[in-house]
Amino acid sequence: MTSAHAYAVLDRIERFQGKIFSVVTDRVTMPGGGQAERDYARHVGAVGVVPLADDGRVLLVRQYRHPVGKVLWELPAGLVDVAGEPPADTARRELAEEADLRCERLDLLLDLHTSPGFTDELIRIFLARGLSAVPDADRFARSDEEAELTVEWVPLDDAVAMALRGEITNAAAVGGLLAAARVRDEDWHPLRAADTPLVR
Repeated sequence: MTSAHAYAVLDRIERFQGKIFSVVTDRVTMPGGGQAERDYARHVGAVGVVPLADDGRVLLVRQYRHPVGKVLWELPAGLVDVAGEPPADTARRELAEEADLRCERLDLLLDLHTSPGFTDELIRIFLARGLSAVPDADRFARSDEEAELTVEWVPLDDAVAMALRGEITNAAAVGGLLAAARVRDEDWHPLRAADTPLVR
């Protein structure tokens, strides 16, 4: 449903500028003629990948996330931070860097606004199949939090159950796993081409 009101941005104040996101305050027109200020984070965007093996297991990542102060179950994922790089290529790069995997087939699962009350971040999540290991000599050298990143192969249905039990709380991981299970159950028909244009 499209709103009849345009919500025009009258002005914007940038409060913080960082490498990954900025924080801004927009003054916005409201229905009925009023105005309101809205604070939010403008994000560069991200991709995530559900690596699905032929035996029905998915690869999950365990990574420390400082804002929540704990290690979370996640998908291989990363920022859209290379100028001109198509999201599908970013997904393949992140799959290699975080999971030491390559894929023969990459399909689009879903686009997900991670927390639209706080940020404009949009993550594009792909399904990767036809997996093979990156040769040892070509593997990415991880640093910082990623140096302690671990991976685990889990049956897809078990991963979905983990999400429903509250053991997986990362929004992209929950969305990606649920979507992967659904498209599997529908014989892959809902999948879209990896290069489907992104609608913002």
